[in-house]
Amino acid sequence: MAGGGGVRMIDIAVNLTDGMFKGVYNGKHYHVADIATVLNRAWSAGVERIIVTGGSLKESREALAIAETDARLFCTVGVHPTRCNEFDESGDSEKHVEALLSLAKEGITKGKVVAIGECGLDYDRLHFCSADIQKKYFMKQFEIAHATKLPMFLHMRAAADDFCNILEQNKHTLCSGVVHSFTGSAPDRDQLLSFSNLFIGINGCSLKTAENLNVVKGIPLERMMIETDSPYCEIKNTHAGIGFIKSSWSSKKKERYDPECIVKGRNEPCLVRQVLEVIAGCKGISDINQLSKTLYHNTCRVFFPEDLDSAAEALLDGSENVG
Repeated sequence: MAGGGGVRMIDIAVNLTDGMFKGVYNGKHYHVADIATVLNRAWSAGVERIIVTGGSLKESREALAIAETDARLFCTVGVHPTRCNEFDESGDSEKHVEALLSLAKEGITKGKVVAIGECGLDYDRLHFCSADIQKKYFMKQFEIAHATKLPMFLHMRAAADDFCNILEQNKHTLCSGVVHSFTGSAPDRDQLLSFSNLFIGINGCSLKTAENLNVVKGIPLERMMIETDSPYCEIKNTHAGIGFIKSSWSSKKKERYDPECIVKGRNEPCLVRQVLEVIAGCKGISDINQLSKTLYHNTCRVFFPEDLDSAAEALLDGSENVG
């Protein structure tokens, strides 16, 4: 499938540093690196920008290098909660924080780094990093965000109370942020929405069950963003919202790689269109173009504030064209 029509999308979470985009799955090489092919499919589908996720200091450096290859690519700098042991393992945690800050400043100068993260709390995977270490370095990354005046790209899994307590402690220094890949309950959602400068990122993992769809239905459109979190979090045939999907791409298994097809089981940024379609379906919205522009505007408000005027014009144009 090609052509975005009147749809404008920004995928706020793509893990382009992942080995799958180099053709490597579970340590085994199956096909050529194909980031350029993947990106071309995304641009053809109506994706206008992509934010590449950084989840460690090393990965953040890679994300910035990738972002520098295309004017439509941007990135985050930060350390994922499950990887926060790297601060102490570096031998000098303060130097590690300084290295992140330095990288973020370099990326800001280049016009590429738009957020600090992915950071937060993940209590589903404490075997990777203890809650105490996660909390300690979540707090540290608020300091980096404050020093750079950047929004935060946040992660919350099974940790809503501690996460919101830390947000509360830092709310005066947080300019804005998005809790990406949201999979929480209705009470979790409402806790997050109580912070007026927080947005919620929706992807395939947010849309698995009927309960998930009900939770998403309760997120106001003006507080929502869309993402794929690719190569993970694809919308599967078993997902509750599958019936709302209207767009599709031919796929082949990685063993039979074809650059004209998406790889079966590997999510891609072009598929953010399907996330948009499921949100429209579960909220009973028929004008998907206008929905996309609202979410685009939200994303610009947080990550691309210099584009607010053009985004507002696009919204006005869309309003005039409805009906």
